[in-house]
Amino acid sequence: MPGADTNIQYLKGVGPTYAKRFEKLGIHTFGDLLAHYPRRYIDYTHPYEISQAPFDTACCVQAEVISKEGVRRLPGGRSLCRVLAGDDTATLTLSWFNTPYAAEKLEIGEKYFFEGIAGGSMLRRSMVNPLVRTAAQIAETPLAAVYGATEGLSSGYIQRCVRTALQSVDTLPDPLPPDMRQKYRLPDKMEAVRSIHCPPTAEAAVAARRRLIFEELLTLQLGILLLRGRESALTSAPMAPCDPAPFLASLPFAPTGAQRRAAEEICADMAKATPMNRLLQGDVGSGKTLVAAIAIWFAAQNGYQSALMAPTEILARQHAKGLADLLEPFGIEVALLTGGMKAAEKRRTLAAVADGRAGLVVGTHAVITDKVQFCNLGLAVVDEQHRFGVRQRSLLAGKARQPHLLVMSATPIPRTLGLLLYGDLDISILDELPPGRTPVKTWFINGKKRADMYAWIDKQIAAGHQAYIVCPAIEDSGNESIRSVKEYYENTAVPLLPGRRVGLMHGKLRPSEKNAVMDAFKQGEVDVLVSTTVIEVGVDVPNATVMVIENAERFGLSALHQLRGRVGRGSAESCCILISDHQTEAVQQRLRFLCRTADGFAVARYDLETRGPGDFFGQAQHGLPRLQIADLMADTRPLAAAQSEAKALLQADPSLIAPEHKALGDAVAKLFENAGAMN
Repeated sequence: MPGADTNIQYLKGVGPTYAKRFEKLGIHTFGDLLAHYPRRYIDYTHPYEISQAPFDTACCVQAEVISKEGVRRLPGGRSLCRVLAGDDTATLTLSWFNTPYAAEKLEIGEKYFFEGIAGGSMLRRSMVNPLVRTAAQIAETPLAAVYGATEGLSSGYIQRCVRTALQSVDTLPDPLPPDMRQKYRLPDKMEAVRSIHCPPTAEAAVAARRRLIFEELLTLQLGILLLRGRESALTSAPMAPCDPAPFLASLPFAPTGAQRRAAEEICADMAKATPMNRLLQGDVGSGKTLVAAIAIWFAAQNGYQSALMAPTEILARQHAKGLADLLEPFGIEVALLTGGMKAAEKRRTLAAVADGRAGLVVGTHAVITDKVQFCNLGLAVVDEQHRFGVRQRSLLAGKARQPHLLVMSATPIPRTLGLLLYGDLDISILDELPPGRTPVKTWFINGKKRADMYAWIDKQIAAGHQAYIVCPAIEDSGNESIRSVKEYYENTAVPLLPGRRVGLMHGKLRPSEKNAVMDAFKQGEVDVLVSTTVIEVGVDVPNATVMVIENAERFGLSALHQLRGRVGRGSAESCCILISDHQTEAVQQRLRFLCRTADGFAVARYDLETRGPGDFFGQAQHGLPRLQIADLMADTRPLAAAQSEAKALLQADPSLIAPEHKALGDAVAKLFENAGAMN
């Protein structure tokens, strides 16, 4: 008897070819298929009269078949069959292209339910390629599930496979203990899965969703807490309070009130017996690095080393230089460690870290390799935390016994999502920009105005400023509307800026090449830098006043906001120009929204609401699993309940080894293994 772990190719009607298509959706087993929940339902229980069917909208109508035409052959080998149906209010022309047998089973004089996009005129309505259901089918399945599909796998085919799988799988492990299901009045797992795919009523679908959302959030919260493993431990780096006034007095500028508040919260945390676990959030340009410098200085005064991990070598080098300027006057040696360093350089840095001479090591993933041994690590700082996996953060924190952990993010995250991603992490927010920062103006244009834009960029260069031009792809993707950065550099940027110094940067350059290009740009030896999004994070060139983003529709709003934050870092007026020829109204609305607001939290909320969490973070998000059914913006109540239950469970059973928690422990392991967070 097949079960939840049976390979999908053995499901009746699938086989090896379709199994490969299912893999594109992350579906490998019967259980994976049953966890591929519907996106929505077609409700056949409330059909429209034909005349009342909303125009250009997917809807259901009930109508009687009046006449049928034979199959017509069209130029190019296509076929067309038509059926005329009607009710007391109007007639409806139904057309099917390349589906010659669609009308065969329809009988004249019988009533059917038709679902599709309604068009035509008031008196003669129409539908193209509608779905057809009989009254008997509606009685059996009043709500028809619609699934996320992919090339070669239609929603209808997935629906048929799901029904076959439900007939094949008798039971599923239930991660929720019986007492918890009773407490929250939740159906068992198998009942919920059947009801989410084939709900007998709308109420049953709601109850099933509620159960599966709670399970998903509980499993996620348990995984985060288990990975962190810092609930009750004492820190190995207890620190005594000290006044940061000497450090603040050494700065060439006064910190903002928000920076002072965040620094006070962090230093107070580091003086506690338990390890700090804090998220520092701030919009682009809000001064998070200075707050981190205060924390590093505080640790050094207590005799402890610090480590800062950045996502790119460019940013690591920038941090190392900036922090050295701030910390070395106090005798705190700053060391750099990246994968691109020469062996001799790397050996010197490793020795300085091991014997304690380096008070701070700044680096990329190289900081968490086995070769790095600290003398007395007290503070671990992770910059742009959403670029790193949960496990990577844990590895850095694991370089000592319960050091203090500060994670920083310039991607504003609504509080609901912050709670989901970071569990019990304390959050400090920088909600002020340093004085002298001018708001960045944002404009949205189409490709027809590109030549005019380049003429304007030339004037900016003549005035002594620099510009970024960002493209979304390195190599030709086969889509002519997406310009590869190399082709764009050679055929657009260089010809349209004759006599100007144009540089090229992308992720496939060697680290030494990237550093050379970036250094030339910082030194003013390059006027315009054509780049991929490798310059998105943290790069600071105050003289750059123009940010141009080609094919802007390809980026999430939060990514565009990050890119926009690369300019406006000096005293000169700066601007961001979004270029897109995409005609979709939703895309144009998103880009116009960015032109209207500079508030990163508003941008993040809009991005989550319109694109969803997967697109919000991108494919390389933090190692947390993709959620199948929970809505990060709406499910605040089940999230709060899941957090509370997760903490209570781990207090009673820290490793989830009790028999009643075995299925839940297995679910946590599977969820995070699929995301790569526990590898």
